[in-house]
Amino acid sequence: MTSVLAIDLGAASGRVGLVRIDRGRLALTELGRFANIPVSVGGTLYWDVLRLYRSVLDGLRAAGATAGQVDSIGVDSWAVDYGLLDADGALLGNPIHYRDRGSDGVLSRVLAEGHGPELYAVTGIQFLPFNTLYQLLARTGSAQLAAASTLLLIPDLMTYWLTGTVRAELTNASTTQLLDVRTGRWASDLTRRFGIPPALLAPLCRPGDRAGHLLGEVAATTGLARETPVTAVGSHDTASAVVGIPAAAEPFAYISCGTWSLVGVELDRPVLTAASRVAGFTNEAGVDGTVRYLRNVMGLWLLQESLRVWSAGGIRVDLGELLRLAGRLRPLSAIIDPDDQALLPPGDMPARIAESCLNTGQPPPDSPAATVRCILDNLALAHHRAVTDACRLSGRDVGVLHLVGGGSRNELLCQLTADACGLPVEAGPAEATLLGNALVQARALGAVGDDLPAMRSLLRRQLPPRRYEPGGDRAAWQRAASIQSQLADG
Repeated sequence: MTSVLAIDLGAASGRVGLVRIDRGRLALTELGRFANIPVSVGGTLYWDVLRLYRSVLDGLRAAGATAGQVDSIGVDSWAVDYGLLDADGALLGNPIHYRDRGSDGVLSRVLAEGHGPELYAVTGIQFLPFNTLYQLLARTGSAQLAAASTLLLIPDLMTYWLTGTVRAELTNASTTQLLDVRTGRWASDLTRRFGIPPALLAPLCRPGDRAGHLLGEVAATTGLARETPVTAVGSHDTASAVVGIPAAAEPFAYISCGTWSLVGVELDRPVLTAASRVAGFTNEAGVDGTVRYLRNVMGLWLLQESLRVWSAGGIRVDLGELLRLAGRLRPLSAIIDPDDQALLPPGDMPARIAESCLNTGQPPPDSPAATVRCILDNLALAHHRAVTDACRLSGRDVGVLHLVGGGSRNELLCQLTADACGLPVEAGPAEATLLGNALVQARALGAVGDDLPAMRSLLRRQLPPRRYEPGGDRAAWQRAASIQSQLADG
């Protein structure tokens, strides 16, 4: 039996899972789940990264107490955010949260200076205001950046603290807009032109590479063996989630649905056309040389933030009951653009959604359940738009849409997505990221098949997805999709 620990750090929560693989069967046990709560200090929003690391150690300690031998550990997380180390390897302050407003205006300036076509041709990355490149440009001239010797993305920082090894895993590095998507190497000429020293960027590694072994202090703290290896996985959580899709042979599109929805198709080469750039698609590195050709959709952030606001305001809400009530309401009563940048920062999300409706002459939702229905209808429409564009721009025809991650538990969202897209949706597993993380480790240990189809076939046998057939009023969904596209296009 092979036992591996998968550490998955999301923008809202983290978890540590133990995956055991024995004779072609796998079992997942969650050893720890913890909140990932940002902290605002002096007008800047930070990740509480030391608390996050302590929670990781707590999960590893639980493994040390209950799991016996652990054969490998792997870490994945969200993208773009980073910590800076000084020449002694010490962290120079908490990483800044991608929802912080400190990078506002940088992307617009870069595009106004005419860098857009070249940036896309080299990196293949969509233009999002929080990309690592723009975060760094926003801090040009700061004392912290001047003192920095090394930049590590969040999973690389965690791996460094566990092993002492300084490396940058490829799938997360590809999200920074600092990597050459054509060569799989740092785009040194480009970074120099933006005033970013290439030496700041750590040496690259790939999923399956050995990152190192646990440091003595980590082993002593957790009770795990000092020789326990840490393996590089698809350290961008979406890269691991895509490995964890229980796909059959049929060509598929996917949605990794959580705080964000990452919607796209898996390709063997990037799409770097002007049309792809204008449509806002990104070409991120996947496992085994694949390309995650996708677009970010705002995702369940809208629902999560609405629930937080209601709770903080003393409104008692039960998500299950809200979803039940929302499912009874008339569909498509109001159309908004869920990717409107006004919805990106934390704040009063229900009020912002109501304002968006009023600004377009539509009646706003009149209850929490109506707000939830508005969010899910429009998220399903955004899924449809992204899937349609991904297929059109890549030339890939698909017959099924896989929806994995926490959103796969939301039956109403799964059905609405099938209705909006006109495609069957196969939902689950919810823990695709943990499972994809674990499978890459297990393959490095020789415990599972050699390629992605073999790993996915194992998952499909063990965790068959739930299938939702498209229904509803197809013409109404198409009309709504057209209205949302017009809103998104300004």
